[in-house]
Amino acid sequence: MEISNKREIILENYVNPFNKGMIDDDSYIKVNSNNESCIDEVNLMVKLENNIIKDIRFDGEACAICTSSTSIMIKILLNKNLTELNNILQNFKKMINGDEYDSELLKEANVYNDIYLQPSRKTCALLPWLAIEKIIEVKKND
Repeated sequence: MEISNKREIILENYVNPFNKGMIDDDSYIKVNSNNESCIDEVNLMVKLENNIIKDIRFDGEACAICTSSTSIMIKILLNKNLTELNNILQNFKKMINGDEYDSELLKEANVYNDIYLQPSRKTCALLPWLAIEKIIEVKKND
């Protein structure tokens, strides 16, 4: 993926993020994730039906990397079951850390495939994924 194309994808998902905006619905699991070293904060609402992700919504204040990562993550995870979600999550973490991963699973999220070269930006890209990980934990404890 070319750098200019990566920038376009990140910018598009930052300027026009997918599913930004919370709704009032108690059937969603709600979690918060924030970065201690900057202003990035993401609030997620996830609607699960029979362990399948039917909807994810978000809000918060975050940089372009974090907001775009949230938008892209949502598009990738919709209609996935929890096993698929966990597999995608683990592959995203591997990519963020510069380890070998399955790029086919990550689709548009591959725009962050060289972010491990910028350690200060890794948390920005990873923050929404850490929130999703909290959803998995909440569901396991139900």
